[in-house]
Amino acid sequence: MKSKGLTKARDKMSDAGVDPVAIEVFSHYYRQLEHGETGMISESSIEPVQIDALDDVEVPAETAAEAIGATVVIKLNGGLGTSMGMDRAKSLLCVGRGLSFLDVIARQVLHLRRQYGATLPLLFMNSFRTSEDTLAALGRYDDLAVDGLPLDFLQNKEPKLLAKDLTPVSWAKDPSLEWCPPGHGDLYTALLGSGMLDRLIEAGYRYAFVSNSDNLGAVPDARVAGWFASTGAPFAIEAVRRTPSDRKGGHFARRKEDGRIVLRETAQTPKADQEALQDLSRHRYCSTNNLWFDLARMREELRRRDGVLGLPMIRNEKTVDPSDSSSPKVIQIETAMGAAIEVFDDSRLIEVGRDRFVPVKTTNDLLVLRSDAYDIGSDFVLDQVPAEIPFVDLDDDHYKRVQDFDHRFQNGAPSLKDAESLVVKGDWSFGPGVVVKGTATLEGDHGRVEARSVIGDGA
Repeated sequence: MKSKGLTKARDKMSDAGVDPVAIEVFSHYYRQLEHGETGMISESSIEPVQIDALDDVEVPAETAAEAIGATVVIKLNGGLGTSMGMDRAKSLLCVGRGLSFLDVIARQVLHLRRQYGATLPLLFMNSFRTSEDTLAALGRYDDLAVDGLPLDFLQNKEPKLLAKDLTPVSWAKDPSLEWCPPGHGDLYTALLGSGMLDRLIEAGYRYAFVSNSDNLGAVPDARVAGWFASTGAPFAIEAVRRTPSDRKGGHFARRKEDGRIVLRETAQTPKADQEALQDLSRHRYCSTNNLWFDLARMREELRRRDGVLGLPMIRNEKTVDPSDSSSPKVIQIETAMGAAIEVFDDSRLIEVGRDRFVPVKTTNDLLVLRSDAYDIGSDFVLDQVPAEIPFVDLDDDHYKRVQDFDHRFQNGAPSLKDAESLVVKGDWSFGPGVVVKGTATLEGDHGRVEARSVIGDGA
């Protein structure tokens, strides 16, 4: 018997044309939420995990070439970059040489097709808000689409639920804020419900490589494809060693109850276990969100579970209007796509270099990416120039929004290849040819735009 809140939510999704598979998945998690499920993973229930490194694995060239020839590339591209003050696809941002994230991704794939003589289809999982702009930007690449396959498919949406009674929220000021994405765990639901999973298998593809569009280090590498194919595993994730900057993020572990690998996100960690979460000597690996999976095995598992893969639920509490802390408190039901690693008992992890994990979540990351700390090679793969990437911390009051950031770096990013760190406190503008060496800290907030401090040309 359905509760009133769930009935209202299902009706709202149905009226909005949401795919029936997605409605059933939402209902699965709604019932968990209603029964008090928190999705928490206690420290006592897990233990650290040990994994192999790609550097220690031998992958014959012919194995790599064969595997990449059977692979389809999927990029998660539903993000609007709202945390950076954007209202369009973050992947449209310029990263250097006049190229956007989308340009670099497209050219990486086109280069690999020529190198291996592979079809290597490229698909974007877009949201309703990012699809049109993304496809328009990719229109310049006449040879990017593969016959019989579109360039994108759409992620699903679900209603935000009032925290007080779990009914769908209404927000007349902006009805679009009544909806939210179900987290990137929706990938599998969207592939199944859109028919894309069937189309890929029928077209002869065997493997999927999935990554975030804001991570330009996530190249569909043939060597990793070869390793994955040789394992015979249904699912794998590329992992990296955690650094102090990852201390508050999620990590991999092994569940004591059944020995399966799990991905514990910060939102799934009880407050009492936060210290253990941040212990880099105990939990040493975090996810790049670069995934590999066997398309046929994934379809088989989805069918066996009637479309509900059963990923651990993430209960995300927010306000209906993220920019208005006084707006009603809501709950967003989410899942993480990497959590599918625990669905299969023979899933694998592989440790890769940090060069495969270059996410851009803030303007701090964007400044490093636009600087000479990275070079974009002829294969459009990012090459890290210094041995260690410098730490950058820009004042949120003046640099958090992309438009404010761009205004203060109108002459381009400073040189950072010889920098250890750059900390900017207050309001500063940078002239052309600025070079940062070692550790640099700028201080001084005058509180008035006309009194902004300036780092002069060539300083």
